[in-house]
Amino acid sequence: MTLTLLSWVPGPLLAQIAGQPAAAPTTTQNVLSVVLALAALVAFVVLAVFLFNYGKLWLQAYTSNAPVNPFTMVFMSLRQVQPRIIIDALIQAKQAGVGSDPATGITTRRLEAHYLAGGNVQRVISAIIAAHRADIDLDFDRAAAIDLAGRDVLDAVKTSVYPKVIDCPDPLKSPKTTLSAVAKNGVELKVRALVTVRTNLHQLIGGATEETIIARVGEGIITAIGSAADHQQVMENPDRISKAVLNRELDAHTAFEIVSIDIADIDIGENIGARLQADQAEADTRKAQALAEQRRANAIAREQEMKAEVALKRGEVVLAEAEVPRAIAEAFRKGNLTTLPRG
Repeated sequence: MTLTLLSWVPGPLLAQIAGQPAAAPTTTQNVLSVVLALAALVAFVVLAVFLFNYGKLWLQAYTSNAPVNPFTMVFMSLRQVQPRIIIDALIQAKQAGVGSDPATGITTRRLEAHYLAGGNVQRVISAIIAAHRADIDLDFDRAAAIDLAGRDVLDAVKTSVYPKVIDCPDPLKSPKTTLSAVAKNGVELKVRALVTVRTNLHQLIGGATEETIIARVGEGIITAIGSAADHQQVMENPDRISKAVLNRELDAHTAFEIVSIDIADIDIGENIGARLQADQAEADTRKAQALAEQRRANAIAREQEMKAEVALKRGEVVLAEAEVPRAIAEAFRKGNLTTLPRG
């Protein structure tokens, strides 16, 4: 064992240890020394560059119980990935106690893949942590899919925890501030509703948005008022509108779950039925007048036709009277008619 260790000691150093004068270094030994010095210099430069660029980040990850291979950070930079974003997200997940499963959990490779796909890594991790704290089932794959679908996953989780209120109709997207519906007795009611919704994370991808919820709720309110026999019934019990709308399951195939529908304001508008009846009566009057005028015009036309017929008959009588003298003269010429002598 001693001989084996001594075989790795340079000759001059071994001679000094044995108390003998050192031999002059050879050319091979000089080259080897230069190579070793250059290798040590290169290693020192590489180590200095690594410590300058990644040392603080690597130490932060190591002390945060999220150790990362130093070469992994170098390869991240080569793949055009910002190591700071990936490491911060990993540290945040580890400290929050989420994504610990090595197969389906949060790893640097999966974070890099989501980053290269154009996703927002920080918001995905924040959403997973918020969902974990609120006891909502949300894994990394679903959160990443929601983020890549163009939805704000963190806002969706917050809406699941704290439901938000939507105005129906939305004053920012509609020129009208109320919904107009007419009961069976013809009285118009103007209604403004508040719809409380929470995000349905399982249907967030491909589910309809707030505009669909507003349109469906508006349609349901108009239908509920239109089916009421009298507007006073709606005024006395506005909750009948909410119950009728909620029973229709308007949140099907949407990204939200309707918690409640509250009638914030309800006012009486015009008496549409009376106005329509008045308009109908006026239209009937105009129609009758038009028919009477038509009959009058027909009578006048018929009178003129009769007058023309009388004039025609008179002309025929005159022609007939003109034929009498001619016939008498013809009879005289032919001797068919003679005059009787007087006395």
